[in-house]
Amino acid sequence: MLDENEEFLEDELTGNEISADDENSGLYEHLKIKVDKNQEPLRIDKFLLIHRQNSSRNKISQTCRAGNVVVNGNPVKQNYKVKPGDEISVLLAHPPRENVIIPQDIPVNIVYEDEDLVVVDKDAGMVVHPGFGNWDGTLVNALAFHFAKDPNYNSDLDRVGLVHRIDKDTSGLLVIAKNEYALSHLAKQFFDRKTKRLYWAFVWGNVQDDEGTIVGHIGRHPKNRMQMYTYVDGSHGKHAVTHYKVLERFRYMTWVECKLETGRTHQIRAHMKHIGHTLFNDERYEGHVILRGINLPKYKQFVQNVFEILPRHALHAHTLGFIHPVTKKEMYFESPMPKDMQEASERWRKYLDNN
Repeated sequence: MLDENEEFLEDELTGNEISADDENSGLYEHLKIKVDKNQEPLRIDKFLLIHRQNSSRNKISQTCRAGNVVVNGNPVKQNYKVKPGDEISVLLAHPPRENVIIPQDIPVNIVYEDEDLVVVDKDAGMVVHPGFGNWDGTLVNALAFHFAKDPNYNSDLDRVGLVHRIDKDTSGLLVIAKNEYALSHLAKQFFDRKTKRLYWAFVWGNVQDDEGTIVGHIGRHPKNRMQMYTYVDGSHGKHAVTHYKVLERFRYMTWVECKLETGRTHQIRAHMKHIGHTLFNDERYEGHVILRGINLPKYKQFVQNVFEILPRHALHAHTLGFIHPVTKKEMYFESPMPKDMQEASERWRKYLDNN
């Protein structure tokens, strides 16, 4: 079953330049338009409504306000009049396109909220938004309920304003927009890779260097469509860069911090496997079997016990930083290590002390 960040089908949106190799595929639409030589002067908001008939005037207006409409390299306001030969670039943010979002009273850990956005610390096991195989019980369903019960909530969005995603079994921080302007502004920050995000991961093996950088295109695996694969020669996929730093060594497992220079689907999972350090208990990437250690019954039983404590891939979105769309202040959040990863690390420390 695919989770919410594992949609390998082609996007249906015309002009969308973001492929399924990107972690937020389907959340943004990047349009590039070359104005016809016979075009008469026309306000750009009206011009874009003609080219994107499923957009509203408000959406186009807020997209311009957020600086997401660029003509000949410069952001323009909604009253700019297009001219023949203009080169227009537009970044439109839009929520997932499911038909019905059912508000559901599901507990969700909200760490910050104001009238423009909400920051959530997602538990592992929760799908972010409805999709094939997960039509309800998602974070979006929970937030739809949360917003609906707030008498002061008055949004111009027709859906919950999802800006980015993390995998179902990845825990950690997400920011969600509460209005069209915030959605457009935050979408641009993620698209331009200006947000600050660090991930914590447990990986198999003793990572040799204290820190390093992994460079390699990421695309769909040539044989296993459920995995992404690192193509060092650049023959497939998209350019991807992951910086990592060792935080603690457990002899047969390592705790690393990862900083993404790019944002590809399963980037950390594919890159770490490429260098021989698959995420601990990552079933999709064969990390749910004993990959490093010793061939003794006691050790095998110990690892199986840790698998039970941490029954998912060991990946956590630890930090999230961005510029607030309205106040323009820098916002920064940290999520502590979740209980299952904390208990697993304590078990490893105890094992090393006794062996």
